[in-house]
Amino acid sequence: MQSSSFLPEDHLKLPDHPGVYKYFNGENELIYVGKAKSLKKRVSSYFNKLSGSNLKTRRMVKEISRIEITLVNSELDALLLENNLIKKVQPKYNILLRDDKTYPYLLVTKENFPRIFQTRKLIPKRGTYFGPFASVKAMNNVLDLIRELFTIRTCKLDLSPYKVAESNYKVCLEYHIGNCQGPCVGFQKEADYLKDLEHAKHILKGNLGLAKNYFKQEMQAFAENLQFEKAQRMKDKLDLLEKYQAKSLITNPSISNLDVCTLVADEKTAYVNYMRVKNGAMITSKNVELKKRLDESEEELLLTALVRLQDQFQSDAEETLINITLENPIEGLNISVPKIGDKKKLIELSLKNALYYKKEKALLQGLNQDKKDRVIKQLQQDLSLPEIPDHIECFDNSNIQGTSPVASMVCFLNGKPAIKEYRHFHIKTVQGPNDFASMKEIVTRRYKRLEEEGKPFPKLVVIDGGKGQLSSAVEALQELGLYGKMPIIGIAKRLEEIYFPGDSYPIHIDKKSESLKLLQRIRDEAHRFAITFHRKVRSRNAFGTQLTAIPGIGENTADKMLKHFKSVKKIKEASLEELTEVIGASKAKTLIDWKEKNKGA
Repeated sequence: MQSSSFLPEDHLKLPDHPGVYKYFNGENELIYVGKAKSLKKRVSSYFNKLSGSNLKTRRMVKEISRIEITLVNSELDALLLENNLIKKVQPKYNILLRDDKTYPYLLVTKENFPRIFQTRKLIPKRGTYFGPFASVKAMNNVLDLIRELFTIRTCKLDLSPYKVAESNYKVCLEYHIGNCQGPCVGFQKEADYLKDLEHAKHILKGNLGLAKNYFKQEMQAFAENLQFEKAQRMKDKLDLLEKYQAKSLITNPSISNLDVCTLVADEKTAYVNYMRVKNGAMITSKNVELKKRLDESEEELLLTALVRLQDQFQSDAEETLINITLENPIEGLNISVPKIGDKKKLIELSLKNALYYKKEKALLQGLNQDKKDRVIKQLQQDLSLPEIPDHIECFDNSNIQGTSPVASMVCFLNGKPAIKEYRHFHIKTVQGPNDFASMKEIVTRRYKRLEEEGKPFPKLVVIDGGKGQLSSAVEALQELGLYGKMPIIGIAKRLEEIYFPGDSYPIHIDKKSESLKLLQRIRDEAHRFAITFHRKVRSRNAFGTQLTAIPGIGENTADKMLKHFKSVKKIKEASLEELTEVIGASKAKTLIDWKEKNKGA
């Protein structure tokens, strides 16, 4: 594979060749990965047809500062490479496949007399993994079947030849009840054990036919040698295997090895069901949710999910059935849309699962919304508010011995944090550590601005503190002529007491109440936001004071650098050229000289 880098204006210079393209923004952050049969045509379409694109696509194109491409041999290779990159980096404009579960695997260990057990950790050097299993119950059913059919050991003993030769081991209960043949004391040869293990592996792969043929041959061989008791044991195992297969049989057993993938979608989300079928039996079924990031087609969504799921479940399917006709089929992928017969029935079954998953998600979302509504309605009742508090703002101060005094305001809409509405405040009119005066200043500034801009006031104002802070906030509202236009309360940390203006005694909400938990969450978020900002300001001020102590470096110069480089660390690491661009050659040299003199200080 060959990689190259281009500027957005050079998109017409891209080769007419299959490959993967990567878009980077001005901060060199990978924001989008795509595949193409023709890199030139696909990438150019983003820049030539913007009028027909949605808002998110246009926003992404404006962010692109560099394009990197990787040439591959075929469109299928491009699809697989795109999948790996998205899975690894998860760029912000690519389709988001929601799958945060950790699924179990069955591990066949790499040791003498290998064991089989379940695990959720993938460490390749430990052995061979089978799975993942979308259902723990399905995995346990397969493991139970293997242990009934074969005598696979469950102990953790080291069964290397020299350890067994030392004869320090004794057979355990598993041997006496017939679940193990005693390899620890030399009662079973490793070659015989590995023969059983090989058949167990076939079952784990879903190839039940090979195991069935093995038991049939063994049964016939024992019967011909008049070993009827052993022949009966083989027959019992064959019956057990056939019974297990019959339970999972969903279609004609002649349908040997295929995947089924169906998709249903609405404006923002797609729901996908994926099934693996071997010898007519469903060995895997999994549902996933995909969040659209741009204006992706159903074809793009389905291919994204299909490749990711086939990779996750280590699929070796010879054919894949889907419910959407691909406008641009990918050479190398054996995909079809069946119209009749057993394969059509598999599509219908998969679609039924996808639709049920969509309905289940919608129901869950509705329940979550009901919970949010219930909590804020409960808060209205507990605080005797005139309206449902679907817009809450909370204020908090932060300073250490009066240094770098700052404050914060957080906003919750419908019981959820509205991060874009959060605000930081530098305290401007108060000298020294005075929480009451600081609270009055920030409340005044916040609601004076909202009134000037004609924006709606909150349905509830929360002040982090007791009667003193609350009185200061009330005073601010009174001076603005806004007191009484929005309910206001104070919440004291020690006993979680709720104070109302003019009331000498606080009220207490039940400690287990969801409404109190919401207030605590809002208060804690305001505190966190204020503390984080305070640390940044202290860090800036500490270094800014050092800067202004240097002859030739004033407050304006220090502020310029802090605004441009964003952090103290980056200023210290900046080169002479970078500093010159921001503060000029003379001051940059002064700063570099100062840094050299103070190295290690």
